[in-house]
Amino acid sequence: MRIGNAGRYRRGLPAGFGRRAGRRGRFRLWPIILFGAFFAYYYFSHQEEVPITGRSQLVDMDRQQEMALGLQSYRQILDQSVVIPNGQIVDTVREIGRRIAAVAEDPGFEWEFNVLDSEQANAFALPGGKVAVYTGIIPIAETADGLAVIMGHEIAHAIARHGAERMAHQKLVQFGSIALGMAVGEMDMNTRRAVMGALGVGTQFGVLLPFSRNHESEADYMGLIYLARACFDPRAAPGLWERMGAAAGRRAPAEFMSTHPSGETRIRQFQEWMPKALQVRNQHCTAP
Repeated sequence: MRIGNAGRYRRGLPAGFGRRAGRRGRFRLWPIILFGAFFAYYYFSHQEEVPITGRSQLVDMDRQQEMALGLQSYRQILDQSVVIPNGQIVDTVREIGRRIAAVAEDPGFEWEFNVLDSEQANAFALPGGKVAVYTGIIPIAETADGLAVIMGHEIAHAIARHGAERMAHQKLVQFGSIALGMAVGEMDMNTRRAVMGALGVGTQFGVLLPFSRNHESEADYMGLIYLARACFDPRAAPGLWERMGAAAGRRAPAEFMSTHPSGETRIRQFQEWMPKALQVRNQHCTAP
């Protein structure tokens, strides 16, 4: 009797109920395969070489478009900031910038150097050679050599096209997220959330942050070589980062959570690179 009731109960279920339940939780592989094929094509068809280091990088943005975006951002920042028009510090910044730009690779930039009145201990360089130094970093730099370390680093970021490379990495992460979302689309909501959350954490701490720290280290090295070519003293670099660390105090996060290497890491790297930098300086400069 119970068997008969069970049979009638099953016959009363909606058509396809068993098939939908059987598919629940299935992982679809084809979106991952398509993304893998796209990744291989995209990655190997958009390779460039970074000056000095020779590293292969992924960049898909046209250089002229990148420079136009840099100029647009620079004008917006200047319009929203207090620009110091002249004076000794402006002359010093522009002279340091001119000397470093003269010995760096020529990417066709129209260099421009400005000083912004702000307590920020910061500086930046945008594509196209648009550079700004905030007054808040001047006391930390202390000397022209210290300021050359800062400006050489920022100029290196622009020449190495780190901004365009980060945009390409973020594009791949977005496409990968879409592919994974399609692959787990038939799974239950909690599983999808867990998988996508793990992807977000993994890409942030396993891809984007390490790449950002590598960019910072690469800009440190390139900037050190540039300032040595321009006859500034590379030995100012470790002391600068000691002062930067003292100024930051305990505000800096742990290195694995940061976009930048720790001050200790940077000082160690500068010390490792110092023999090469001094050799370059001796080759380009007559003064000791």
